[in-house]
Amino acid sequence: MPRKTTIAASVLAACLIGPGAMAAGQGMNDAQARELFASTCGYCHSDGGRQAGKGPKLAGTQRTDTFIVNRIKQGKEGAMPAFGGSLNDRQIKGIIHYIRNLKSD
Repeated sequence: MPRKTTIAASVLAACLIGPGAMAAGQGMNDAQARELFASTCGYCHSDGGRQAGKGPKLAGTQRTDTFIVNRIKQGKEGAMPAFGGSLNDRQIKGIIHYIRNLKSD
């Protein structure tokens, strides 16, 4: 399934899931943030971000939220694609909330 279709399906699913624990007041519940991370970031950040894969381990990161927002939006040449054109601020905040709440195994 093409990435844009996957993201659109994830966003649609997020809208249909209904009420739940909201991810730090960001308008996205924990399940929606987890699904968005899995469909957008999970290919490179293994085990839901708990282990390094093609991308680094994200659990326990010391990077600031501002750094993470910029990396998601702008990417890193040769290492990470930019998602600024496909993810909105609410989605990015949900992903950051998800990352901040990861527990290392």
